[in-house]
Amino acid sequence: MFRAIADVLRQIGGAVATVVTLPFRALARLFGGASRSTRSRRV
Repeated sequence: MFRAIADVLRQIGGAVATVVTLPFRALARLFGGASRSTRSRRV
């Protein structure tokens, strides 16, 4: 029974972690893509 509870908590924690990191990943992708595109334009 404790193992089932631990699995549920682990899944909830993983979901919360992905939701929290998604905006930062999107921002990093935006800034990373912008810097890459400016570098390619200069060359």
